[in-house]
Amino acid sequence: MTVAAVAWTAGLIWFAETIPRTEPPPTGEDGAATTDAIVVLTGGSDRLRTGLALLDAGRAHTLFVSGVHRTVDRAALLRVAGVPPATPARGVVLGYAADDTRGNAAETARWMRRRGYRSLHLVTANYHMRRSLLEFRARLGDVTVIAHPVVPAHVVLDGWWRRRGTARLIIGEYNKFLVALARIGLRRLVATPTAAPTRADGGAVG
Repeated sequence: MTVAAVAWTAGLIWFAETIPRTEPPPTGEDGAATTDAIVVLTGGSDRLRTGLALLDAGRAHTLFVSGVHRTVDRAALLRVAGVPPATPARGVVLGYAADDTRGNAAETARWMRRRGYRSLHLVTANYHMRRSLLEFRARLGDVTVIAHPVVPAHVVLDGWWRRRGTARLIIGEYNKFLVALARIGLRRLVATPTAAPTRADGGAVG
């Protein structure tokens, strides 16, 4: 194997082994602070149910769902997620501008700025959390982001390499994480100002 292949494989093992296996309790026994908002990324009904549980537990007063299809309203979203019809939608705000994780971060950043919010709980699937945190922290700057991973029942992490569907999911997510890491790293490198070269007497060159 080449050095690049060894590095990629080692990174994949690290990525898979550090995916959270358990979900924090919604009521705060994990010690996490309350935040200005809860942000749920679309992609599974269990994410919305977890976000609503956090809202009900008082971990924040507003829940923002990012990446909702333009034809879906709050009532329809709750219904599709399997949430009981009697569940109040008060405090639930939908975002329709995002098509991917990068878009989720951008959409959330705009919404947070409009409201003057400085902290959030981020709810998404455990395998998706690392890339989501990377995108959100790069976009939201000094906003505090607390991860609240959801553990999907269909993604079995023990012996994941023996399960074709799970292996494909994790490898695909790992590759997306690497692309996001390279893009964000390159953007930071380009944005970093370089000092002007100086002469031996201390004056600026040119």
